[in-house]
Amino acid sequence: MRMRKKRHGNERLLALSALLYPYREETAPPAAEVFGSDRPLVLEVGCGKGEFITKLSLSEPDANYIALERIPDVCVVAVEKYARSRGLGDMAPNGGWLAPDGTLYKDGAVWDIPFELRGNVRFLVGDAADFASTLPDDSVSAVLANFSDPWPGKGKGERKKRLTSPAFLENYRRILKPDGVFRFKTDNDELFDYTLEVMPENGFRILWTTRDLHASERAADNIVTEYERNFTERGVRIKMLEAAPVKGAERV
Repeated sequence: MRMRKKRHGNERLLALSALLYPYREETAPPAAEVFGSDRPLVLEVGCGKGEFITKLSLSEPDANYIALERIPDVCVVAVEKYARSRGLGDMAPNGGWLAPDGTLYKDGAVWDIPFELRGNVRFLVGDAADFASTLPDDSVSAVLANFSDPWPGKGKGERKKRLTSPAFLENYRRILKPDGVFRFKTDNDELFDYTLEVMPENGFRILWTTRDLHASERAADNIVTEYERNFTERGVRIKMLEAAPVKGAERV
């Protein structure tokens, strides 16, 4: 289902642009510079409306998170959700972002949020393959992909768009640290079967899988979003896998 275009979406992103990862012209500054620390870096590809990354960043604060979303109107929702969770204000009744001190940021005004209030997540509007290609080798501790578009078409063109297609996996394998992990969660059986098949063929070793996450030993620690809950309430089982990159000479 396509999200309705957000009114003044660009202005809303601009107001909270201090929470965006400063990625320009195919270059990405060092994550430690952006976050002000060298804590483990986690990349979520396809963060959607931001509920998962917001909850994860609060429950596991000892990491830095980059939340990547291709669709600007979806990313607007994610950034604003995260900002609210940090106590950074809310949307004003007549538009714009209202900071806790009562200052209204609208019509292109940018809030230079104090660095110490920005927390451990930065959002980015962009393509996963393009951004990942700018990250250094062995720089990411985990790559997360939750409920990505299954692109159900049978043609090669559709399959190439999947976030677990070979081109994407090659980038993930390169940027992940030797002890890093790739975690993937989906409601779609076809996409899960496809991912299980292509990962060993493209430099990953499967560590753990389940076809019913909510009945597995990891259910208690699973972060359930509204999106996931909607599927489980309809009886759809959630699939999940965890895999490790096979590096250099180890790769078969």
